[in-house]
Amino acid sequence: MKSKETTHHYKSISEFHRDFGLPTPLHPLISVVNYEDMRSVSHQRPAKATLDFYKISFVNGTKGTVQYGQNYFDFDQGGLVFVAPNQMISAAYPSNSLRGQIIYMHPDLIYNRNLSKKMKGYGFFSYSVAEALHLSEKEKDIIDGLFTQIKSELSSAIDIFSQELINSYIELFLDYSNRFYTRQFITRNTMNSDLLSRLEILLSDYFNNGKAIESGLPTVQFLSSQLNFSPDYLSDMLRAYTGQNTQQHIHNKVIETAKTLLASGNLTIAQVAYQLGFEHPQSFSKMFKRKINLSPMEFRQSLSFKEYQNLHQ
Repeated sequence: MKSKETTHHYKSISEFHRDFGLPTPLHPLISVVNYEDMRSVSHQRPAKATLDFYKISFVNGTKGTVQYGQNYFDFDQGGLVFVAPNQMISAAYPSNSLRGQIIYMHPDLIYNRNLSKKMKGYGFFSYSVAEALHLSEKEKDIIDGLFTQIKSELSSAIDIFSQELINSYIELFLDYSNRFYTRQFITRNTMNSDLLSRLEILLSDYFNNGKAIESGLPTVQFLSSQLNFSPDYLSDMLRAYTGQNTQQHIHNKVIETAKTLLASGNLTIAQVAYQLGFEHPQSFSKMFKRKINLSPMEFRQSLSFKEYQNLHQ
């Protein structure tokens, strides 16, 4: 019997099945299981676990708030959660809590295939549990149908077409998830407007109150932690709503603030750079020119020329 305080690392799906009292997987590199089937041997489960394989959870509902991953989350309306290999998960699910299905998929299943090249594009594998994908009823039907297709293929005799078909279903599953997440970003307009306001205030405070001088340029990690989002979720949400990710928003704020400081004429180029958090003025000048096609000095001179023109009109 394993201690409830242990963290266990699972190298194979078969090992995971054994520990959770599940039947031997029909395929060594992928399995589909029901949450309900994982309840019979709760005394054997480690408190936390890491996996060498992907975990995709389709939760149809739950009773109350439960621990999932390293967070607590209300799955009352259900949703999809994606976990990449080597992320910490909570393995001790409360009795009679989660309802739904899970796909466990080893990276070897997609090795040297088109899907393997696309995996980095599915940013939701690095989202936190609180950023789960909430599905509409129509979307749930699509996802449920894909689960059925994958289970049906796994139940069939393995032949030369099996792995290719399973890969195709998984790829379709993830492509639909990408679409549904984009829909979720776009439809949450009130939340997105509030996010943009909070981001603007946060960046303005950072540059106006000396934090840049003390800590350097703001990072995506800093902003996401202040806004209570995972870095990838924040960037993907901003990109869907504004067309720009978090790093681009930071750079835009840097340039906007730099223009104001340069226009004041009270600081040298080097002082402007240090106030914005750059360690080297050359790095600031390089970014500034790349963004507006003028060096900081050329920008300042262009403002002086415009003022001269206005005075002599």
